[in-house]
This record gives sequence, structure tokens and C-alpha cells, in this order.
Amino acid sequence: MASKMSAEGRANENSAKDKKYISVAEFYHGRSIFITGGTGFMGKVLIEKLLRSCPGIKNIFILIRPKRGQDISARLTEILNSPLFDRIRNENPGNLKKVIPINGDITLNELGISEIDQITICQEVSIVFHSAATVKFDEKIKQSVTINMLGTKQLVELCHRMLCLDALVHVSTAYCNCDKKEVTEIIYPPPYNPDDIIQLVRWFPEDILEKLTPSLIGNRPNSYTFTKAMAEHMLLKEAKGLPVSIVRPSIVLSSFKEPVSGWVDNFNGPTGIVSAVSKGLFRTILCEESCVADLIPVDLVINLMIVTAWYTASRKGANNITVYNCTSGIDNPITWGSFVRMCIDNMRKHPVEGVLWFPTGNLRTNKALNLIHGFLVHFIPAIFLDLVSIATGRKPIMKIVQMKLGKAATCLQYFTNAQWRFRNDNVKHLLTHLSSDDRNTFQFDVGTIDWHEYIERYVLGFREFLFKQNPQSLEKCRNNMYKLYILHQFFKLILVGCMWRFLLKKSDRLRTIWSKLLNAFARVINVLALF
Repeated sequence: MASKMSAEGRANENSAKDKKYISVAEFYHGRSIFITGGTGFMGKVLIEKLLRSCPGIKNIFILIRPKRGQDISARLTEILNSPLFDRIRNENPGNLKKVIPINGDITLNELGISEIDQITICQEVSIVFHSAATVKFDEKIKQSVTINMLGTKQLVELCHRMLCLDALVHVSTAYCNCDKKEVTEIIYPPPYNPDDIIQLVRWFPEDILEKLTPSLIGNRPNSYTFTKAMAEHMLLKEAKGLPVSIVRPSIVLSSFKEPVSGWVDNFNGPTGIVSAVSKGLFRTILCEESCVADLIPVDLVINLMIVTAWYTASRKGANNITVYNCTSGIDNPITWGSFVRMCIDNMRKHPVEGVLWFPTGNLRTNKALNLIHGFLVHFIPAIFLDLVSIATGRKPIMKIVQMKLGKAATCLQYFTNAQWRFRNDNVKHLLTHLSSDDRNTFQFDVGTIDWHEYIERYVLGFREFLFKQNPQSLEKCRNNMYKLYILHQFFKLILVGCMWRFLLKKSDRLRTIWSKLLNAFARVINVLALF
């Protein structure tokens, strides 16, 4: 039986080689795409890349809900006017008209999409990218299940009605199976039936669900990783018969090269902590510096997603769901210690405006020591600054900022104090199916990342795109950084002097030794004076 299967596999492979190669851009020509999560960090990069590298695309429908008084058209205009789309506006502005907003909400029945829009989608769309998810690590279980699981289920129901669906790419996370130290590219069986979890959330009140959450998620750190794992397994049943693939990125950071180096639009994950360090607001975190930080630039993730849809469509008759671990830890690892040191070096080289103290960072493995140090360098200065704000008639906010940073650091601790081995054989295999031109256009080989170069662009990126600071202010900021460095060293000298004075008062033996050292030093000076 095994030999028969392998013979069939070789026959299919040889048949595929005989077919005329269709480039990725050619494949997307004349197609309509449907994207959930298009207003998020990854979704925006996906839209931009499709428009720029697949200019023959017909339409991109994106699911958008009204938010903060903005209707969907206003939200779309705001997205397309961001610096991310500058290149398209300059080179091919007409392509921006291909982006069509669809009023809806991933949490609503039938995704909140009107009957007319559903008909349009079902008739025209052939490729679906599902990246909508709640990425909050501390999200309540009810909301997390509603978005990550029920939203996925309802999207799949819509996909079953599509007349010409060739590929559904579901975006998961490499950490959905973080209860295992080695994660291969398979869908692991979950501890519960996904339908049972959905029913549980529907019927139980929120306060009871919150009490049940620790026992439900088990060895996983939060509801996010738990529900993403459940959603993957749910696809085996719900998406049966559909051409589906799963892409699992690890920790997604700013763009490496495309369309703008260092582009980032949120403070999620390590970026929130790193940017706080750049301001001198955060200086110690619980972290094992020798552990691998499995980081991945957003443009590499998007390129893999686009190519995954291309390849999934070519294997439309296959009955299995292929998983792609989009990670860097095996092929191009960087440790947390190296990442933090490179970030701090570049923060000092390319400082942001409004720095309160010279950027430093301590990675500690002792919880008690980290807590004490955090109290001394985070909360005491925050209270002092708040008192100054009150005295000057301004609103005190530093304590609130430190509490938020502390909460963010706590959410990250699970991932910065452990290490996983994510196998990515399917990703490597996918690379072999691309022509050299497509490899260059849709680059997702993590071996091409130069971490020194990338992290410098990352720091410059959050300076420009998150803090909205002009590169022309860098020289002034560097002068200010030098002054802060002098002040930082002076403060350390004062601190050492105060500690030494305290110890001298408490120890007679130490005073005696100190007196002998001073006398010996004075004698040396007198001898040198004779010459």
C-alpha cells in the first residue's frame, strides 16, 4: 500500500512538472480576493503587497466594521492614505480603487454581511485570506472563542457557498501548540471538542467562564493560544472538501524590506516594551536571554501567505490541510539577549524625541530581584514624576503607564523564558516550487534576514511610524542622548558613593580598611610628587 501511494505521489509530482509554470502574479490576474482582518497590521501589508506585486488583480473585498464613529468608507480611506501605500499612490494609484469595503463584523451571525454582499462574494471571490482574530493575550475567553473560533466557523460556511473558491488561507500562530516543545506542521488533536467549547461559551455566563478558563486552557498561557489551536482543529471538520492551508507565524514584527523598511503600526508584543525602553521608561524584564526569540518580519509572512494560496489552488483536489510554520528559530536564530542588546544599541544611535532617561535594559531570571528592581526604577520614578505633574497642574499619568507596561511584560514572560523548536519543512518545500523571479518578488526565506540590519530598521521604523518623529530631528536627539549618558554615569557615581558611605557607617572593619587604603594612596602621591 505504501509503495502504491509513493508511486502515485511521484506520478503526480512528475505531472505537475510537465505543466506550464504559472507565475504568482499571473495566477492572481483577474481574480477577486476576500480578506478578513484587512484593517489589522498584517492585513494592511497583505492588501498593499497584492496590489503592488499582482497588479492584474480584479478586486480585493475586505471585511470592515464601523468603529469610533467612522463608517467603513472613512476607515478604508484612512488605511489607504497611510504611508504604507505611498509607493502604490506614486506608481499605480488606480489600483487603490480595487479595494472594496464590505460592511460586516466577525463576531456577528453570517459575519454581519448583507445578503447582497454575500451574493457578490460568493459569485466573484476565488481566494480567501482569513487573518481576523483577537490577538490580546489577556482577552476574556468568551470574546476569544467568539472571534477566533465562531468567526472562523462562520467564514468557512460562507466559503462553502462560493462558486469558484480555489484557496482559503487561515492565519493561525506558531504558539497555538506552545504546550509542546517541538511543533511540527500538523494539526494536533485538542483536549476538547471545538463545538463543545462554542456551546459552553454560548450558554454559561461570563463570570463562570472566567473561573473555568484556567482549567480549560490547561498548559497554555492564555485564551489566545488555546482558541487558535481549537480553530485549527475545527477546520478539519468544518472545511472538509475545501482547498485550505494554514499559515502559522511566530512573533511578527515590522517589515524587513517591503514596502517600507521598518514599517509597523502597533505597540503589540515586544514592540510596546522595546519602544518604552527607548523612552527610558522601562528598564528590567523577566527574560532568559539565552532563549531563542522566534521573530519574523511581517513582509515575509505576507509573501508566504500569498504563495500559499497560489500553491493550494494548484493542489485543489488534495483532501488534506497543509500547515506552514512561518518561523525563524531553526534556520536563522537570534536570542532574546542579542535582540535586546541590538535594540538598545540602536536606540542610543537613533534616539527618539522626549527621552526621559538614558536607555538601558536588564534581563533577569530571578522573579524577586526583577520585582524589586522594577519597583526602584519604574514605580518610584513614576510616582515622583506624577507628583511633579500635580504640582505643575498637569495630569499625572506615569503610574498608569508603568502599570500598563508591567501588564504587557507579564503577558510576554511565558514566551521570553522558554524555547520552542518549530519545524518548517513545508515552508522549505514550498520555496522549491517557485521560479527565481517569484522567489525574489515573494521572498519568505528567513535565511536572508541580517538581524543587525533588520533591528536597526526596526528601531528607526517605530521612531518614524509609531512615534511620528521626523528623521531630521535625529541629530538634535543624539546631542540630547549624550547629555543623558553623562547624567546617567554621574547618577551611578552618586549612587555608588551613597552606598559606600552607608556601608562605612555600618562596619568598623570596612572603615579601617578604607583608612589604610587612603593612607597608602596618600603616600604614593607624596612619592610621585618628589619626582
